[in-house]
Amino acid sequence: MLKTEYHKDLTNMNTFRMKVKARAFVEYDSVADLVEIDLEGLPRPVLHIGGGSNLLFTDDFKGTVLHSRIQFIEILAGNLQNSEEDGSLENVLDQVRNRGEQIEVSVGAGVVFDDFCKWAAEQGLWGVENLSGIPGEVGASAVQNIGAYGVEVKDVIRTVYCYDLQEEEFVHFDVEDCGYGYRDSVFKHPDYRGRFIVTHVVFRLSCDGGPKLGYGHLEQAVNLSAAGGKITPLLVRNTVLKIRSEKLPDVASVGSAGSFFKNPVVESSVYERVVKVAASEFPGIDVPHYDLEGGMVKIPAAWLIERCGWKGRRMGGAAVWSKQPLVLVNFTGDAFPEEIIGLEKRIIASVEDKFGITLSPEVEHI
Repeated sequence: MLKTEYHKDLTNMNTFRMKVKARAFVEYDSVADLVEIDLEGLPRPVLHIGGGSNLLFTDDFKGTVLHSRIQFIEILAGNLQNSEEDGSLENVLDQVRNRGEQIEVSVGAGVVFDDFCKWAAEQGLWGVENLSGIPGEVGASAVQNIGAYGVEVKDVIRTVYCYDLQEEEFVHFDVEDCGYGYRDSVFKHPDYRGRFIVTHVVFRLSCDGGPKLGYGHLEQAVNLSAAGGKITPLLVRNTVLKIRSEKLPDVASVGSAGSFFKNPVVESSVYERVVKVAASEFPGIDVPHYDLEGGMVKIPAAWLIERCGWKGRRMGGAAVWSKQPLVLVNFTGDAFPEEIIGLEKRIIASVEDKFGITLSPEVEHI
């Protein structure tokens, strides 16, 4: 079913809770509905959104906003040994476990990503448990290449299925063709941006893959939760959700877009410069970092922002979250976009002045 509204209030369609409107808003339930949308008769430009969790609307949107409600989670038939066998979920999982194989799951673009993480964990399937709690929908996750606790969604994606607005045909991209990088994909690049609408994503999960606990203090937290018992995808998921709840705001009550800035990836010489600044101004405090290929180093943006004194600071209706400086929030609930942007610019200038690193926003500005 197609649903079209004009001068649509988008306050509840973006997690920052910016009080903006779209000239037109179209929501669809199936790929058949998607094809039937007459874009020629709707205001331009066209913007497709998921849960609005990685967006900062800077003003009313003068064009048309599209939103998918394609919602399904299906185990692909190819996971069955032969088509005559019982196709129940329990039987499929038993077959996969017995053969020591991975399992492919097709998920609609409009499914809330954390609902998929919950489903997978409850089935005992490894792969997306570290990504639990990230707001947004499945289609947007494949565009953004979301990540947390040492896992990126590209690690479990097999194929991304899309509708090509330009050629008016359905296409698919194997993971190797998606150009995935840190919070990046070909779908965000100028030639492809806005052209492809994700309809569903095929993920490759595992019954016996085991946990990935090498990031930060996750291993310690998971072991503490397990208390000598078996570590399962559901236990890892619940531990991740607990950690997130202790340092990140609940977007249902405090408007935000999650991590506002990307963690900068710099050359080793830049990292050494940061170390010297830290030794001078913050003696005895180590600079957290992650060594990457090619001599590059990732430095947590949160650490840089906090060392510049921004943690918990407020400017008008906008603020830096008191428990996680990587997050900017709509503190009063009625902040203007200009207040969020003003705070963003002040933080960028401050970090650049002190450490010589220019932060880049992870949040897309519309």
